[in-house]
Amino acid sequence: MGFSCKLAGEVPDYKIQSYLPKSYRKAAKLMSRDIELAVVASDEALKSSGLVTKGIDPDNINVDPSRVGINFGAGRISCDLVELSPAVAVSITDGRFDIKKWGKEGLEQVTPLWLLKYLPNMLACHVGIIHDIEGPSNSITCAEASAHLAIGEAAQIISRGDSDVALAGGAEAKVNPIVMIRQCLLRRATSENNDEPASACRPFGADAKGSVFGEGAGVVVLESLERAQGRGVKIYAEVAGVGSSNGINPAYEHLEPDGKGIQIAVEKALEDAQIQPDDLDLIVPHGTGIAADDMAEARGLEAALGEAVKKIAVWPTKSMLSNTGAASGALDVIAAVRAMAEGKIPAAKNCDRKADGCNLNIVKQTQKTDIRYALCCSYTYGGQTAAVVLKSFDGEATD
Repeated sequence: MGFSCKLAGEVPDYKIQSYLPKSYRKAAKLMSRDIELAVVASDEALKSSGLVTKGIDPDNINVDPSRVGINFGAGRISCDLVELSPAVAVSITDGRFDIKKWGKEGLEQVTPLWLLKYLPNMLACHVGIIHDIEGPSNSITCAEASAHLAIGEAAQIISRGDSDVALAGGAEAKVNPIVMIRQCLLRRATSENNDEPASACRPFGADAKGSVFGEGAGVVVLESLERAQGRGVKIYAEVAGVGSSNGINPAYEHLEPDGKGIQIAVEKALEDAQIQPDDLDLIVPHGTGIAADDMAEARGLEAALGEAVKKIAVWPTKSMLSNTGAASGALDVIAAVRAMAEGKIPAAKNCDRKADGCNLNIVKQTQKTDIRYALCCSYTYGGQTAAVVLKSFDGEATD
């Protein structure tokens, strides 16, 4: 295709049927790519946690379905062009799309169940049916901030006693012509590094030229402390604080230049966690590789954290994972939790020289260190911002 950006972050090949109970495999026909990714990630998260649901092993269920919740972030699920092209083709009059012809003839070419593949709540719906999840369920459609918001809400649901366990995260497939052409037209996607995919996305770098978009899913299992300790499972980290905000930039293509929304979300998350900026050991920022947005985020973080921002290790991930939209926040949380568990902060990629005015402490070399608190944050071009503070678990939970 003639897109200015010819790069994308794709997930490895998989067979969705391998992740579905035999009785549910016909439903794969009603799954968009986003739904499939959510199903795969949920299956892996549950198996890793040791929880056994109806979808894992119906004969050995070890969880009460009514006490399990699900909170997923979802993006704008773009349809496959091959599904709509016949309908569009018969709706053309004199070379232009004719809305009246679309209503009379075009819609007849669309299968009646078509819409069920593209509703954002269907990610949680399919996962909920497969695993017989009967507790609180919610779908959050706040673009790149969705997963952080979903994880925060799931933690709050457990905290107030409405469930004991929750699946939380997000999924989105941006490797789609409709999505990609939009990002190219808005000049968010890099167009100068098509021959160097590994170094194309350069968050906070002086030579940042734009983002690379991709697909992915991330799901974490949240559980009440009492239940997790009762099962004797490994507790990786605790959701210590969450924060969110909203900023309005008339130039919607970019984050507001002062990063005010990020500042407020981070301040709220720190307040919720009852910690100070100096308590943070790691920041996993949104960091898209779009120069103006990276600088706005850096300003917002500096406004929230003050002088501490120059010392706290910053590890951007999108230089390696691409911008996966509603999945990105969950992937960042998982990356931060793994860094905590391994006591290691990997070196940032593609940021040999920071952009002028950026005061973030971008990690240049792998650091072995104890990570007590980590901050993950995100923003959208609609103005939503979110932040999550994670705490390494030492046997004492945060109130």
